[in-house]
Amino acid sequence: ACCYTGQPFDTVKVRMQTRPDEFSGVISSTKKIMKEEGLSALWKGSVPTAGGMILENCMAFGINEALKRAFPDDPSEVDQDGPPNLLKPFLMGSITGCCSATVLLPSEIIKAKTQVSIGATSSQEILKTMMKRQGFRSLFVGFDAQLMRDAPFYAFFFGGYELWCYFFRTNVPSMPDELNYFLSGGLAGMCGWAMAMPFDVPKTNVQARYDTKVVGSYFPELVKIARQRGITGLYSGLVPTVVRAFPANAALFLGVESTKKVFDKFL
Repeated sequence: ACCYTGQPFDTVKVRMQTRPDEFSGVISSTKKIMKEEGLSALWKGSVPTAGGMILENCMAFGINEALKRAFPDDPSEVDQDGPPNLLKPFLMGSITGCCSATVLLPSEIIKAKTQVSIGATSSQEILKTMMKRQGFRSLFVGFDAQLMRDAPFYAFFFGGYELWCYFFRTNVPSMPDELNYFLSGGLAGMCGWAMAMPFDVPKTNVQARYDTKVVGSYFPELVKIARQRGITGLYSGLVPTVVRAFPANAALFLGVESTKKVFDKFL
């Protein structure tokens, strides 16, 4: 549900990042896509996105919980009334991002190439073209780009979540836990994407083309975009991304925390 609800925002974001001359604004880009390619074009790349999202979330939350259990807080050093130690969740989030990048990469590449294609081109056709042009390595182009995007994203995603949970517990003590999870998750998602966006724009451009390498194309692309479009060019597509981030991640964290409570109670 999160995938198909947010996919139109992601398609607009990718078009704005890869073809800023043609797609400069959220509303105008949406209208242009619908007029020239039809309403269904906004959901291009939904199949690989859904598959990648399942693998990504399983890896991300699994690794993050494993790290928390492997490196628990020392009870004697924890101040119950003070702010949480943010260094650990931010660092663990960064490690989590590097791990999730490995399983998310192939679906991200297929998705990006599908979203920038014009006409009725399916993800299956894109995959066949990828294999013909670059072979098996086409599934791993821009690996360094994926790491550069996911490490800071998950650092602020999980670190920000801990920070927002503490903020609401401290300043709104009467707030129900479920509402805290929902708001903190949504805000953490927005913070994560805001911090990762400068790394996401060159990543998208690298993975949307057929002439890039597994490692080595990211930093030249980053410099190229900064020179041609300026620093603001590295934030192309920020608005639709942040708009999508709140409801998707709010629901995600609420679901995860609620499920953990059920398992803790009955298992």
